[in-house]
Amino acid sequence: MRNPLAMVAAASLLGTVALTGCAKASHDGTSSDGGPTRITMWTHSAGNPGELAVYKKIIDDFNASQSRYEVVQQNFPQGSYNDAVTAAAAARNLPCLIDMDGPIMPNWAWAGYLQPLGLPTGLTDSLLPTTVGTYRGTVYSAGYWDAALALFARKSVLEKNGIRIPTVEQPWNRTEFDAAIGKLKDSGYRTPLDLGAADKGEWWSYAYSPMLQSAGGDEIDRTGLKSAAGALDGPDSVAFFTWFQQVFKNGWANGNGPVGNQNFIDDKVALSYTGVWNAKDAFDKVGSDLLILPPVDFGKGPKIGGGSWQWGISTGCGKAQSEGARAYLEFSFQDKYLTEFADSQVVIPATAGATAASTYFGQDGALRQFAVLSQKFALARPATPGYPVVSTSFEKAAKDIMNGADVKSTLDAAVKAIDSDIKSNNGYGN
Repeated sequence: MRNPLAMVAAASLLGTVALTGCAKASHDGTSSDGGPTRITMWTHSAGNPGELAVYKKIIDDFNASQSRYEVVQQNFPQGSYNDAVTAAAAARNLPCLIDMDGPIMPNWAWAGYLQPLGLPTGLTDSLLPTTVGTYRGTVYSAGYWDAALALFARKSVLEKNGIRIPTVEQPWNRTEFDAAIGKLKDSGYRTPLDLGAADKGEWWSYAYSPMLQSAGGDEIDRTGLKSAAGALDGPDSVAFFTWFQQVFKNGWANGNGPVGNQNFIDDKVALSYTGVWNAKDAFDKVGSDLLILPPVDFGKGPKIGGGSWQWGISTGCGKAQSEGARAYLEFSFQDKYLTEFADSQVVIPATAGATAASTYFGQDGALRQFAVLSQKFALARPATPGYPVVSTSFEKAAKDIMNGADVKSTLDAAVKAIDSDIKSNNGYGN
């Protein structure tokens, strides 16, 4: 499958556009011949045949199950989905159903062109919390799946070097992690750890802000979402990023490619911090020697990122179309579809029933550990309309620090950029 974080990076750009004004018109409506109400659905999935095949099955089944509504799908390549949604929002001509990256949803809701999702609470309560998008106490989006991160290792390598294999119940702490990396470097690995630092865009916030949270910091003060001061530039954050910088200075990790998991597959690194999207290939190549390890506990408990692509209903939907869109979404969240989606794309199903039935994530599935990690440790990114600026500011600061910049002054600059954006948008209503 495609790396979902690459898709996230594309979608995040949408949040930087001034999407003001509700989409009061849409492509949807009752057909002129008195047929079923037509509901247009846009996805970013062109170029992903496995994903499209599952959507086609859901849509065909829904359309055949009743005669009131007809869902019509339109797919955009990842690279042009951005422009299509931006143009439609500006023209107040969004379709009824749109998919979106989870952390961008608050920006869209704040801009006024998403309506509350309105699905039964019994349904949304059954989903992984990180697959439900909530802004200011209201649910605006929900998704079929989530991604998760882990550390990949070879059991044989850890055992050979006398390194304890961490568990969900007893993960490595930072001292143990540092000691393990040091041993692996001494054993002959020129660069023992791949942190994925050659990647760019949303990966940085998704991958490293949970580490920061585990250390006691954060991208923004989540109490009121009004400022990053004290959260991103406080003592815990300075301590974490000092360690982060040292990892690269020590030669334990580097910022060079390739992006992905190839260095681990080729045994050029002993530990790889990567996502579920690379897990099947790793298992196929490494086999039973593969370990899927929990994240490191930097002091406040292990954390990983959560929140991937989700579905929402635009304010361009009329009453009849909105009812049809909700009927379709409720129909689509059946476990059988979520399981098929998960096994087709190798992503974590959003419900317990779909997970239990999954080839990869069920009780005996080779990638079961990812479902466990997602349930126990996943955190959503900050639910603020200002998230695009939070994310890009975090990425810039972390990259500068990786490359040797002064830690405290770099974090102070990131706080200033985030707080300036919040102030210029009148606090985003908070």
